[in-house]
Parts: sequence; structure tokens; C-alpha cells
Amino acid sequence: MERRDIRNIAIIAHVDHGKTTLVDAMLRQSGIFRDPSQMTDRVLDSNDLERERGITILSKTTAIRYHDTTINIVDTPGHADFGGEVERILSMVDGALLVVDANEGPMPQTRYVLQKALSAGIKPIVVLNKMDREGARPHEVVDQVLELFIDLEASDDQLEFPVLYASAKQGVASVEPVLPESGSLEPLFETILREIPFPVGDETAPLQILVTTLEHDDYLGRMAIGRVTQGRVAVNQTVGIVDHDGAVRRARLSKIFGRIGLKRVELETATVGDIVTLAGLPDVNIGETITDADNPMPLPPIVVDEPTLTILIGVNTSPFAGQEGQFVTSRHLRERLLREQERNVALKVEETEDAEVFRVSGRGELHLGILLEQMRREGYEMEVSKPEVIMHKTPEGLMEPVEHLYLDVPDEYVGPVMELLGPRKAEMLHMGQAGPNQTRLEFLIPARGLLGFRTAFVNQTRGYGIMNHLFEGYQPYSGPIEETPRGALIAIEDGVTTSYALDNAQQRGILFVGPGTPVYAGMVVGENSRPTDLELNVCKKKHVTNMRSSTSDEAVRLTPPRPLTLDLALEYVKSDELVEITPKSIRLRKATLDKTLRKREKIQKL
Repeated sequence: MERRDIRNIAIIAHVDHGKTTLVDAMLRQSGIFRDPSQMTDRVLDSNDLERERGITILSKTTAIRYHDTTINIVDTPGHADFGGEVERILSMVDGALLVVDANEGPMPQTRYVLQKALSAGIKPIVVLNKMDREGARPHEVVDQVLELFIDLEASDDQLEFPVLYASAKQGVASVEPVLPESGSLEPLFETILREIPFPVGDETAPLQILVTTLEHDDYLGRMAIGRVTQGRVAVNQTVGIVDHDGAVRRARLSKIFGRIGLKRVELETATVGDIVTLAGLPDVNIGETITDADNPMPLPPIVVDEPTLTILIGVNTSPFAGQEGQFVTSRHLRERLLREQERNVALKVEETEDAEVFRVSGRGELHLGILLEQMRREGYEMEVSKPEVIMHKTPEGLMEPVEHLYLDVPDEYVGPVMELLGPRKAEMLHMGQAGPNQTRLEFLIPARGLLGFRTAFVNQTRGYGIMNHLFEGYQPYSGPIEETPRGALIAIEDGVTTSYALDNAQQRGILFVGPGTPVYAGMVVGENSRPTDLELNVCKKKHVTNMRSSTSDEAVRLTPPRPLTLDLALEYVKSDELVEITPKSIRLRKATLDKTLRKREKIQKL
């Protein structure tokens, strides 16, 4: 069966090269909105975190009509930490739009997502976006893209990729490297119809749908999203669900939905090539196959890269526990983490010997940080350990994950940046010009060496440096990397901070708290200027006397504290500390709050 009335495509790109903006333009020009001006920007980035950070975290599915053809579009994340989303989605589509910034050219994440597409046998259409911006260099960028295809060992057919030139912001595309003064995305739509293969399959064969994404509806419960590979599915049909072990369980479909624009459209049946959302499968999981109940034919399960980073998430045990959160028990944490694991295939959740602590492993700091931020916004309280890299024991010895690090830095900061990387076991691979007064540095660095590096890099380059990294593989353990010699300022008593005490404390380092902030003994209130920890009283009040001096009534001048965000806390936290996370606060604390016990533990380690 040939479905010439359908095209299934994914949109892949490096972060901030314009994927989601391009989808916006395609939706506006498809005619499915009565008033396109009412659409918000980045309409598919419905998650609050996605809008705040300007990145796509979860893959989204939409569909448009162009003439007599339905084009199913999947917007995918561009960051490698969310590669699990990309790998799943590519199993649903027959083609992809590779969006590349016409000024920046291919970037590290471009390489990552393109490699996934090529290995899946997909022939991409290359879209050079942001052609309206000054500095666009289309001819050079096309050559760079071709070199990238060759470097990734693309097939002869994949090397014959079509190229379009576009401005997603203006909603214009062209087959020539000069954009028309007025135009539309019609050249893009026509290229999709001409170049993207239409779905082909046997409608009479046993049903096969690989579950790639899960959604939740307050009325319908859990819903599975996937593409009909073969066969036909209908409402009220009894289907078989094949799990990862090959076991089959039966279920009855209550609803079938398709997509038009941002809305779900109820269907009676669906067949080869349709991307559908199925309700009535309460215990279905990602990677399972929905198939014929009497003649089950499972599809190969989805394989994603292994996690490289792990943290311990436990019940909040600080003196402030339970004051701000709604979900504070181990049962709440267990249910939430296991629920996340069901739809986030790149995440791994394990129970530990301590019933109140769970080991959570993911693809990187951003991957885990997004999960923690989502949980705190949902009302969860927890405490989190320092992120640790996952090592592999092999017959050849201990192996550790390594990353390919790409840095674009102003020329004057090259020396200081290289000094930062020396103690982190980084090995230089390449050094060259990235533009006027800009140097591009490439390193192979143990994943351990990247922990806490981003903040130091941003500070060292005054915010002008650009950093990207990709997982490269495993190599023999390269020896210990010392923690940054950074001491902590630690509160020694419970209470509320005062301006008088903070005025003395700020002379010792950088503060994380301002006046009037509740603190407890053992809480980290700042960074010491020396490499040792320092305990001090930040709640001390000025004694009132009957003596006056000429300076006694002068106002205290405090330096504004450094806001402790979740990302910063995960970089700052040391092995003997924890990050306390609540819906309203992010705090650093010593794992052992008692001062005497901390000293005893320190002596025992010596």
C-alpha cells in the first residue's frame, strides 16, 4: 500500500538554529488557523521551561495540510542531553529537515542529530535558515554541511541532499541563495512532497505500532503515540501489547486520535503511515509494540545511548524540611521518578539500600537539571548529591566516558581558558579561527572534567565564550581530577541573617544570601575566598550600648549576593555537600550538619 497523501518528517538542528520558529511559520501558512496573528511564538514549546530557556526539551507532533497531502511534523530537541527524544522520533518518520544557521554553519549538535538521522537511513533536506541576517554566508555553509555528511559516512543517495534557503522569522524560503523581497514557504512544501518518501506498507498484514511517546490526559489516562507500520487499527479493537521481554498482554482501544495543527482529531480507523495517539492502554510503555492480539509481530525495541551521569535524590532532611513543598515523602519521590522513567527512555531510576534515597542516571547535567526543576515546580522537596560520572569496568580495566568539547572564545581569553582545562585532563585536538578575533578550540576531555566547568568558563571569558560538547565514547581511566579548591562559608547557628553579620562575612568571600534570610547550622551561605571551609555567624546582631561614636549610625553597604540557581548549585556542590531543592528555594548544605561530627569525619579520612 502506498500512502501518497502523507509525508512524515522530523525537524532536527543545533540549539537555537530556528527549528521551532520554522514550525511556527509552516503552521501559519498552512491555513489551519483562522487568524494566524493569534498564534504565539514558538507555539510547540508549550512547556514553561522550554519557553524560559529557549530550547526544545520534549519532542512535539503536529500536522498541516498542503493541497491534498497531510504533512506530519515532529519538532525535536537540539541538545545532546535529550538525544533519547531524537532517537525515538526518527523511528516514526521517513525524512527530516536539517536546519542550519546560515551564519554559524554546522555546530556540534548539528553533527549529533545528523548522525542519528543518517544512521536511521533518512535522507535530509538541508534548510539554511536566518538568511535575512547580516553575515549570512550560504555558499561556505553548504560546503561545510557537505563535508559533515562525508565525515559521517553518508550514503551516495544521502549525499545528494536538496538545499533550501530560508528565513523562518519572515516565513520565506527559496531554492536560490538570495531570498525574494516577498514570498512564502511554498518552495519548502513542494520540496517536502518531492523529496520525502511517502509511507509504504501492507494494510492487510498484522498490526504493528511502535510506541515512541506517551501522553497523559485527565479523562483518558495514559495514551500511546506511534506510527502505524503495517495493518489497520480501529476504535474498540482488541490489540496485543508486546513488552521488552516478548510477553503479550491484551487491551482494548477506546479512542484513536490524529493531529491537525495543535488539536487532536478523533478518528475511527488508521492505517499504514498514520501517526496516531491511542487511548485505552493504561499500562503501555515506550518501546513496546502494539500489534495483532492473535498474531503478535513485535518490532525491534528502541535503543538509546546509555546514561553517563548519576545523582542521588533523597528525602529532604534539613531543618526546613516540609515547610515549602507539597510532596515530601519517599513514596512521593518514588512514584514521581518511576513515572518519569516510563516516558523518558534515556533516564534510569534505581532504588538504593536506603529506602529514602534513589539513584537517578541521565545523559548530562542539563538532562538531570531539567527533571529536578520540573519536580520542584510541581511541589516536590528533595535533596540531591554531587553529580558523578558512570564508570565501566571491563577486562581491560576501568573505562570512563569522554566528551568532544568545542569552545569558541575571543582571542584574548585563549590562554586563561587553556589553563582552566589543564587540570581537568583535557587533550587538545584542534585550534583555529572561528571568525574575526575568535578562536575555536577542540578538546577531548573526560566527562568528569566538565562537571562545574561551565560557570568557570563563562566567568573566565566574561560571558563571551560559547561552549558545546558531545559524547565521544569511552577511554581508559585517566586518573583523579581534584575538586576545585573552593572553600565554603558555613552558618554555625539557626536564625535569620542580619546586615551587620553579613557585612563582616562578605569580606571573606562571595555570599549566596542577603539580609533577612532564614538559615540553619551547616547551611552553605557563600563561597570562601580561600580553599578551606570557614564557619561563621551570619545571624549576629549589633549590641546596643549607651555609647555613641561619629560612625555608629552609618548604613551598612552590602554587595548584592550571588543568586543560587539550580544549575549553579549542581556545579558548586562538593562531594561532602547536598543541594536542598524546594518549590521556593535552592540551598547548599553540608551533608553532615553537626559541626563536631563533620570534624570527626574529616579526621577519620586523614
